[in-house]
Amino acid sequence: MTGRAELARIFLRPPSVLPVLTALAPVIITALATIISPAAAHHVGSYVPRDNAVTANFKQMKFSVQAKKYDVALRLFDDGALRAEMRAHAVALPGLEEGTRAALLAGDGPEVERRLMIFFAALARDLALEADRQLARPDASAEARAATGRKFLEAIWRYYNLVDFAVATRDNKASVAVRLAFDEAEAAVKPAAVGAAPADPAGIRPPLQRIAQVLSTLIERSLSTPSSTTPRRNS
Repeated sequence: MTGRAELARIFLRPPSVLPVLTALAPVIITALATIISPAAAHHVGSYVPRDNAVTANFKQMKFSVQAKKYDVALRLFDDGALRAEMRAHAVALPGLEEGTRAALLAGDGPEVERRLMIFFAALARDLALEADRQLARPDASAEARAATGRKFLEAIWRYYNLVDFAVATRDNKASVAVRLAFDEAEAAVKPAAVGAAPADPAGIRPPLQRIAQVLSTLIERSLSTPSSTTPRRNS
């Protein structure tokens, strides 16, 4: 709603700002395309999980790249939480941080998008694996496991939702598989309505495992395929 309100305020300004609006048109169109992406169709996408420093930094960079303000995006990357988080995952994702910075220096938007997609897919995958590990503990009650599952699902969606549009552009089957698995996992830990059967947290583990597997495959393919040669996978 905040983004739409900002757009409304822009269009209510005096005619003198028309040249600025013309310059911003590509950014606005891209933003609208993101809003109506497959992720937005997911009912969880009807709200935006609260940002942390990493996701806020990603959004700042994303809009700068869309506006082709690569110098701004590079500065945001160099000074932001996203780069620090990439460095923390350098062992598992070697070269990703350096490649992202090189793409920003080169003004290569598709390559920046590909590398950010890989990173956030990896964060979501790691959360799915950790959630599965914690939910396998036999000493926790069903209620405690359901609460744990809900917290992990929100964290997974916080990261994956940012790049689902990029995932769908490259591999629509992977995007659909992740969102369907997420739906199934969420249903397994949804708080029970009055008179209904309690949530069955045991049912969350198979879809979490599928999310991890699909994202692992996506990451492996994306790491080995530069953005200039990435085929779209629809079938």
